[in-house]
Amino acid sequence: MAANTRTGGEVLADALLIHGVGMAFCVAGESYLALLDALHDRRDGLRLITCRQEGGAANMAEAYAKTTGRPGVVMVTRGPGACHGAIGLHTALQDSTPMVMLIGQVARDQFDREAFQEIDYRRMFGQVTKWVAQIEDADRIPEYLARAFRTATSGRPGPVALALPEDMLRDRVAVGDTGPYRTVRAAPGPEDMAQLGAMLAGAKRPMMLVGGGGWTRGASEDIVAFAEANDLPTACSFRRLDLFDNASDCFAGDLTTGSNPKLSAAVREADLLVVAGARLGEITTQGYTLLEPPAPQQRIVHVHASAEELGSVFQPALAIQSGPEQFAAAARALEPVAGDRAGWRGARRADWLAWSEPEPSDAALDLGRCMTELRGRLGPDGIVTVDAGNFSGWPMRYLRFRKRHTFAGPTSGAMGYSVAAAVGAALANPDRTVVGFVGDGGFLMSGQELATARMYGAAPIIVVFDNGMYGTIRMHQERHHGGRHIATDLANPDFAMLARAHGLHGETVERTAEFGPAFDRARASGTAAVIHLKQDPNIISTTTTLEKMRAAARAG
Repeated sequence: MAANTRTGGEVLADALLIHGVGMAFCVAGESYLALLDALHDRRDGLRLITCRQEGGAANMAEAYAKTTGRPGVVMVTRGPGACHGAIGLHTALQDSTPMVMLIGQVARDQFDREAFQEIDYRRMFGQVTKWVAQIEDADRIPEYLARAFRTATSGRPGPVALALPEDMLRDRVAVGDTGPYRTVRAAPGPEDMAQLGAMLAGAKRPMMLVGGGGWTRGASEDIVAFAEANDLPTACSFRRLDLFDNASDCFAGDLTTGSNPKLSAAVREADLLVVAGARLGEITTQGYTLLEPPAPQQRIVHVHASAEELGSVFQPALAIQSGPEQFAAAARALEPVAGDRAGWRGARRADWLAWSEPEPSDAALDLGRCMTELRGRLGPDGIVTVDAGNFSGWPMRYLRFRKRHTFAGPTSGAMGYSVAAAVGAALANPDRTVVGFVGDGGFLMSGQELATARMYGAAPIIVVFDNGMYGTIRMHQERHHGGRHIATDLANPDFAMLARAHGLHGETVERTAEFGPAFDRARASGTAAVIHLKQDPNIISTTTTLEKMRAAARAG
């Protein structure tokens, strides 16, 4: 063969480097051996992290993207590997996270025979990706990779999946490389911004809601400046707490599961709602009740990177197709709108400040006070990951976030996310404190990734809330079926001992006063750590107990 030819695996590995991929996550498989072999020679440019299960690898890549602003990359093998990794695609799609999944595939001469582990990923992943394709000609690898990264990052960000037939990766080809991808997003026009200014001038009770993907740290700073210049109380959509500086006098909280009732009431009372980047989904709109579809009583300015999202559920008075970075810069440049809104804004801020301080508790382990202990210890650059579950209410309600890329939680509601996400975030940000919050149920879905942390020296601190149950489902059973619970009890290991079995640091906490010192020891250990919180199972959420729910069910 000519000296200037490369295998498909080598062309692909070079393309990853060209597009700025410095870290990727994987579980190795024989279906993409040629790519792995090519990466062996490029180890100085791309660090490949071997994980213990493809779901963990995909969640690491997704959290890598959330905490760096760069697209995450995950590699999985065909069949079972791709099935396991699908959870990361679903989360990346719902969370608008840029991610590229590379999937090993059967050889081309075996297509459509139900060969060993064969799946048509173009059919399987069509609804959990922005784009899914199969590269059947090694000459086209540079084209496909450039499109994959551009698609994942442009417009509304999201995941892309590429299937790689194993024999295609072995082909030798003479093909040139592309340049690095460039993200493409729309920007608001001057007439859009002028109309926004006029609508703000005519509003007495305006609010802003920020959410969605594609926000940079600079965009977050710009949107805060815009809000402050216009006395505009601002809330974050579900699990987007790091988009808006919580220390700003304009920050009013987040619309989440178990939102502050006063914030929900304020949204209903608002006469103008500026929605910047958020999708106005089920949880953010409290089951589509804060706004009445399709024509809400509040005037809505909806700004979104995807034209398809604008007006898809709620009809806005003004629709602006724009990326968040482009809109935030234009909003900051607007002439501030005069108006007497300090009282309206101040009341919303006061509501949140009261909501974010835990009430006195006589519980042996006061979870709210544990979270306030963490505030100073985390600092403005600390990173928090959360799993799905009722326990997440404590960190999301009582911690405070100052900067973009400091929070990662699945708006998809996927359990098993946080441990892997914390490991991925720690690998991507080795100089920052990373704390992953997870329930006992979620921990045992991905806790094996502690072995990955140990292998690569990542040092996240995993805080496990152990109440011996799938708490969210138990709460719904108590609410809807009067205590007739089934399939929600759990038998758990000693999580701190499990951490020590991995050669990591483990702590058990049963009383409030033990938490701060345990956290300090965990951080000083220099390794990943687990803090096992022995939670009172009666305390089911930040707002109620099982006893109260049972009493309400009996009374009703």
